Amino acid sequence: MAVLHEDDYYYHENISFNYSYEDYPAVCEKGDIRSFAAFFLPIMYSLCLVTGLTGNVLVLAVYAYHKRLKTMTDSFLSHLAVADLLLLFTLPFWAADAARGWELGDAVCKIVSACYTLNFNCCMLLLACISLDRYLAVLRVQGEDERRKLQRLFNRRNCWKWCLAVWGTASLLGLPDLIFSEVIWTSNRNICIAIYPSSMARSGKAVLEVAEVLLGFLLPLLVMVICYWSVGRALKSLPIESRGKKWRALRVLLIVVGVFVVTQLPYNVLKLHRAVDSVYIFVTHCGTSKVLDQAAQVTESLALIHCCINPILYAFMGSSFRQHMMKVAKTFGEKSRKRRTRTEGEEIEMSFNSHSVTQETNSFSV
Repeated sequence: MAVLHEDDYYYHENISFNYSYEDYPAVCEKGDIRSFAAFFLPIMYSLCLVTGLTGNVLVLAVYAYHKRLKTMTDSFLSHLAVADLLLLFTLPFWAADAARGWELGDAVCKIVSACYTLNFNCCMLLLACISLDRYLAVLRVQGEDERRKLQRLFNRRNCWKWCLAVWGTASLLGLPDLIFSEVIWTSNRNICIAIYPSSMARSGKAVLEVAEVLLGFLLPLLVMVICYWSVGRALKSLPIESRGKKWRALRVLLIVVGVFVVTQLPYNVLKLHRAVDSVYIFVTHCGTSKVLDQAAQVTESLALIHCCINPILYAFMGSSFRQHMMKVAKTFGEKSRKRRTRTEGEEIEMSFNSHSVTQETNSFSV
């Protein structure tokens, strides 16, 4: 098993950047990194949890109460909201871990670690599916048959298969965390960390990290760029009368791709660097290691922000979805108003009956 020295470990355990720089000539004290994590991570996770819960619960409420799942994008958006929520529900555990250490045992450590990795990668893969569906929708509207084979595979009838494939792939990426995560005692506290066997401590970890970068970032990015580039070219061919709608749609596509790159690129570049470093041991200076550890905490928090703004980017920007959301809000408002009116009526009736009984009692007493 990999050995973790008392003061020589990368703090943020739940993103698989868990490396022990055992080849350092001296012990690298990282108390200041742990102090920064104890202050920074709970704040960031709390903000992500509150904002992410609000948006994703609204998305699920709209689909559950009014809109239903009519298209493939609707299905992917609902699965995306579920994956976002499951990911966000792990954040309180990591916030407590950063502040006080892990106090919930090995079983919870394994489940939370696997759930984090699974749902994070599932979100990224679902974004690729949404991009592909939007691209094929444009082709269908234009009556183009150049992607007919792809359209036959990627249609409403096969939607559940694509969703199953996404969840299955993400589950495979989360399986190592489920198997190897455990709670160990170091630096006067328990930590939840993935401890790999010595046979795969370097090359195995590097392969897993690279696989996450490929499937969780590069593949979705490639699909998004190709599909939205094609959609943008199709929009440019629209007549002049639709110029306003065309540029609004193009602006949305640019925002979607831009936000994805800004939030995910730093995180994945650092993951790739850690994967290479685990094999070739480039980083041997304590100060450099501490800078990378702190950068990993910041970039991972930045990557999590995408889960909070997914509802805004993929649901609330659509005018039809906003209309459905307003209808759901109106429905809830009417139900609340009826419930309040019924309650007030019951209170008035109770008050009237009480008054009548009192009058009768007084008359009887007299």
